[in-house]
Order: sequence, then C-alpha cells, then structure tokens
Amino acid sequence: MRLTRRDALAALSAVGMGSVAGCSAPDADSEEDATASDADADLELGEDDLETLVALAGVLYPSEVENVGEFVAEWVRPRLRERPEHGRGMLDAVGTLNEYAESLEGAQYVDLDPETREELLSYMAVDTADPDPHGDDDERVRYYLVNDLLFGLYASPTGASLAGLENPPGYPGGTASYQQGPAATDNRGDQRGPE
Repeated sequence: MRLTRRDALAALSAVGMGSVAGCSAPDADSEEDATASDADADLELGEDDLETLVALAGVLYPSEVENVGEFVAEWVRPRLRERPEHGRGMLDAVGTLNEYAESLEGAQYVDLDPETREELLSYMAVDTADPDPHGDDDERVRYYLVNDLLFGLYASPTGASLAGLENPPGYPGGTASYQQGPAATDNRGDQRGPE
C-alpha cells in the first residue's frame, strides 16, 4: 500500500493541523506554542534528522507500506512549524536515538541495517517504555518518535485500512457498512447471515 501526500494531510487534520486546523479546539500544547519564543520560528527538520525518522519508520511500519520517506516528511515538517515545543522534543529524541546508536554500534541510526535498528530499540526498551515527554531517554523516544510516527500512519486513510479501521460500522460509507455486523460462522466453518 502506497502512502501519499493526501494520507499525510488527513493525519495532520486528525491532530487539528492543515486545512481544518481552525475547526478544532486548542489543546495544552498549542497554548504553550503560542507563547514560544521567536527562535522557535526557525525550528527546521534537517536532512539528517529526517533520514533518521524515515529509518525508524521503516522499522515501525508494516512491510507492505510504500513511499515512507515522503509521508514522514509531509507528516513531521508541519508539526515542527506549528508546534515548536513538540518539535524540539522530537529533535532532541532523534539526537538521543543517534547517541545510543553511536555508543552501542559505532554508527548513526540511519547507517545501521534494519535488523540492528530493531534490536537497538529493544535494547533501549522503547517497546515497553511508557510514553512520557519529560521521562527517561526510552520514554521520550517512545513518546516523541515511536508513538508520533505510528499515530501519523494509523490516522491516515491508508494506515487505517491496514488496521481494518477505514470504515468501521456506524460511520459513513453506505448503509451496508453499518447495518450488517461481521459474518458469523457455525461449527462447520460455514458462514451464515443474521437469523
């Protein structure tokens, strides 16, 4: 399945950014961002940081997902511009991930092979860490990088379809989508409709 710019825009709208940003209620982060200094206006995602995020997404995203690099760039760059406090946290977490890679493997995260990238995340205990923006290294990497990238994927139409959430019962998509539940099976494995 190929991720597109439209997927990134849909994911951004899910967090109140992009074309529908004015339609959402402000959250605590947006209030903090409104008082951020002028230095935050220059917060930019460097190519090295982007490559690290794309490499991480390559480990996190299902193998059937294509066009990961463009999607990650389209998802992350607006978030850095519009939420500089969160953006600084992301860039710091990228630096932390690269520091771990350097100290354990002697190379930047992006320069490791996919298997070693995954092992590094396990070694950091990112998979079991509680996401906390003010926590330890593993908790911040989980919050700012892992959870953020996964949210972007599954908030997009393509990502939602991977999880079977593109049109759950009760949401628009035709009367059949919400009038029929999942097909039931009897003991022989034959499908039977509602009785």
